[in-house]
Amino acid sequence: MTRTTPPLRVVLVDDHEMVIAGLKAMLAPFAARVRVVGTANGAEEALDVALSLTPDIVLCDVRLRGDSGLDLCRSLAQRAPGQKVVLLSVYDDEQYLYQALRAGAAGYLLKHIGGEELVRHLEMAASGTTVVDATMAGRAAASAARLERDEFWPGAHLGLTQRESEVLALLVAGHSNRAIAGQLVIGDETVKSHVRSLLRKLQVADRTAAVAAALREGVFR
Repeated sequence: MTRTTPPLRVVLVDDHEMVIAGLKAMLAPFAARVRVVGTANGAEEALDVALSLTPDIVLCDVRLRGDSGLDLCRSLAQRAPGQKVVLLSVYDDEQYLYQALRAGAAGYLLKHIGGEELVRHLEMAASGTTVVDATMAGRAAASAARLERDEFWPGAHLGLTQRESEVLALLVAGHSNRAIAGQLVIGDETVKSHVRSLLRKLQVADRTAAVAAALREGVFR
């Protein structure tokens, strides 16, 4: 059967040219279904590109220098509500998912996704379906059930994500970033990112103060 539906018009947004090049290469075999009409380096540039090109989908990293992908979602929701933003991330943390959906994102996918699956999710997002990585969706549902039963992870009341709580527990136990990365099977840079985030949420300046705050607040007993 001949395909009569025009390909989705997509703008790619990331801080790194290599990531954009990789996404282009991944989408190239699906040119009949998806066409990259523009790229942008950062959220501010992406806003200008999206308003100029009016794509069907903006595929954007959630973490960018300066304004984030979440900021881009909010800006487009105000200035071009018909455009959809699907966030692509390495962070498989439910709190990022919740923040993305609250910001108006049409989806939250992880960067290990394959080309066929990515194209299928973009088509679903364009049709109005909110698309979420399947594993994250399952965990989010389980988290919602625990919240309903008033069973949640330590530090949730302080705004910590489950992963940040795990990192903080290991900080309290005296582990280094390298040791935390090994125990949680994540990268050193990912650990550093979680530490920065939990320091901000606990409103402290360093790891020692974070441990003190955790003990003072009764996060770990």
